[in-house]
Amino acid sequence: MFEVYITKAAKYLPNEAVSNEEMEAYLGLINDTASKARRIILRNNKITSRYYAVDKEGKSTHSNAELTKNAILPLFDENFTPQDLEVLSCGTSTPDIFLPSHAAMVHGLLKNKSVELNSSTGVCCAGMNSLKFGFLSIKSGNSKNAICTGSEKVSTWLNAQKYNHEADNLKSLEEQPIIAFKKDFLRWMLSDGAGAFLLENKPRGPISLKIEWMEAFSYAYELETCMYAGGDKLENGEIKGWSDYSPEQWLNESVFSIKQDVKLLDEFILSKGAQSMKDAMDKNNIKSEDITYFIPHVSSNFFVEGLKKGLNEKGIGMSDDKWFMNLSRVGNVGSASIYLALEELMGSGNLKKGDKILLSVPESGRFSFAYAYLTVC
Repeated sequence: MFEVYITKAAKYLPNEAVSNEEMEAYLGLINDTASKARRIILRNNKITSRYYAVDKEGKSTHSNAELTKNAILPLFDENFTPQDLEVLSCGTSTPDIFLPSHAAMVHGLLKNKSVELNSSTGVCCAGMNSLKFGFLSIKSGNSKNAICTGSEKVSTWLNAQKYNHEADNLKSLEEQPIIAFKKDFLRWMLSDGAGAFLLENKPRGPISLKIEWMEAFSYAYELETCMYAGGDKLENGEIKGWSDYSPEQWLNESVFSIKQDVKLLDEFILSKGAQSMKDAMDKNNIKSEDITYFIPHVSSNFFVEGLKKGLNEKGIGMSDDKWFMNLSRVGNVGSASIYLALEELMGSGNLKKGDKILLSVPESGRFSFAYAYLTVC
């Protein structure tokens, strides 16, 4: 088995930062009416700026594949060129198309040479799953290097035009033309961007991060779907997929919109997160005092105090000075968020050889959690 190192990290955040007051200028007004939920949600998540790959007319400035390619390009230099790449592993929740895979579309833009591809799907853990594929490939000796990415292009999914037909249909049924909170909620939570890591079997440059271990957990065997798109949830908790709906229903019921069961989220995301993190730490025999920096992907600042309480109850709480987050500045970028946070920490100048970093990523899709433990060298 070979050692695996993150030798370089890069990111791409499109266009200019968008303030809270500018959001509806980019995403539009559903039924020409300002959202009543927006201010409450923003007050709770404490995100003050984010990035969208669209202009104020709602037209795309970048595809997801282009965001990912732009994050990858800074990883190349005279010591590691596009011709040296062996594995390309890309994770996203929001691919531009169903087929071909996201990784294949990114590879098509790189135009370098034949490489092994992996596309990881899901929600926020998609980025960690893409990282684990690269980690295991190098660990096993299958390859000497890999580029792993997490990216999202969610702004076009959240555009008001995607919901206006449903609002019009509600009016025709003489109902209030207000889109359900499970859909409106996420319009003020999610944003665009991409992050990328170069993994190699030897350290390189001023800072490299050795990946000591990665762990992942799923609770889908016992819990209902919480966050979903391309279908809808039935009263019995099952999901009915888009292909079982008529084209008319796709529009009238916004079947392809991203939705979240907020009650399920509140009930399980923190408790399962604390339990899975304890299980990961116990399995690998580490304690809170072994960790220098804790980087949690948290979708909203609303959950921070609850997460701290849950970790303390499990005996794995950490002091505030160990926490590193950039949610308020870059927004919730789903599978890219952990890449963006670690890239910022790597570029901060604060890391010292021997420092230990724990990455924590929850996914509310059907409650999955992923962890990675790193050593600065």
